[in-house]
Amino acid sequence: MKELVEVIAKALVENPDKVEVTEKENDHSIIVELRVDPSDMGKVIGKQGRIAKSIRSVVKAAGSKLDKKIIVDILD
Repeated sequence: MKELVEVIAKALVENPDKVEVTEKENDHSIIVELRVDPSDMGKVIGKQGRIAKSIRSVVKAAGSKLDKKIIVDILD
């Protein structure tokens, strides 16, 4: 999941070298944390959170066979 979020985020931002993605896994869930440059935050979130919601939907669909809840956090 980490690689998928990283590819999507780097395609959206103007500073792809500042994209950081970390992944934490426990028994019931996978937490993917995304950090971008503050100037690119709006591009990753989008108007009314539409792009962030789309990223979460794609990741959830990609991980549907893992039987774990996948959470994508966008951190500043």
